[in-house]
Amino acid sequence: MNILIEATGSLTSYYLIKSIKDAGFRVIGSDINDDNHAKFLCDDFIIMPTANDKSLWEIIPSLLRKHNINMVLPSFDETLLDWSAKKDIMKEMGINVIVSPIETIKIFQDKWSAYKFFTEIQIPTPKTSLDNIYSLIKPRQGRGGKGIFENEKDKVISMDGLISQEKIIGDEYTVDVLFSRNHRPIYIVPRKRLAVIDGKSTKGIVVKNGKIDNLIRHVAEKVKFIGPINFQLFDTGENLIVIEINPRIAGGMALGFAATENWITLIVKNIVNGEEINPVPIKYGLQMVRYYNECFF
Repeated sequence: MNILIEATGSLTSYYLIKSIKDAGFRVIGSDINDDNHAKFLCDDFIIMPTANDKSLWEIIPSLLRKHNINMVLPSFDETLLDWSAKKDIMKEMGINVIVSPIETIKIFQDKWSAYKFFTEIQIPTPKTSLDNIYSLIKPRQGRGGKGIFENEKDKVISMDGLISQEKIIGDEYTVDVLFSRNHRPIYIVPRKRLAVIDGKSTKGIVVKNGKIDNLIRHVAEKVKFIGPINFQLFDTGENLIVIEINPRIAGGMALGFAATENWITLIVKNIVNGEEINPVPIKYGLQMVRYYNECFF
């Protein structure tokens, strides 16, 4: 099986490349250029047009056929909606795209839409406004810490494409969740973020937290997820406050994989082939630290 992954030039892509190989499959990397480590670490590599290229989705099908792609695991926020919209067409081509329904992605790629969703289902979330009211300014559509800044009191700024949000203080958690083909959680792996650089987790520890588990299951009853999903939240000591949900695989999920088993194997077995799976016990207390490595060519 040939599995395509996106944005493989990122600093956190290696764990996913290795996981696909360890599962016994061929990994096909992709990025907008091949001047990165992934070209040399993957079994094959595709140079993709940029996300704003008008011909992107005319080119992609031919690239997938050329490289005999069997499965796509999207991870690039800018293309998630299109992958989801074209999921059925890809299936007819014999290609399984592991992505949640388009209605789900639309909710969580817009922070204002996500805020309204959380309040409707009574999930604690930071107070948020389209006006310049709260202490943090964030892009309505964005990922990681990019574009987020502290609001300066009385400063006049254009709020076009932005939200203001209450700043939450507490222990920061990322929750790695693997959802089945039937939208049920297979694994819920909370990891406390001990160190973060540029929005990426560099140190973390897996913790057991029944409240987090219950919160995730409550959200999963209200919206349909498929495959690996990333939840971001804070524990203030009094409440769990959900910041955002990323409906895709995430760079820090290496710890979620290590604390359970290879999720690539499970995705192929359950989501692609429809097989039942039996989860293993989660390794609570497992810690992760990260370091840079070099690739010379």
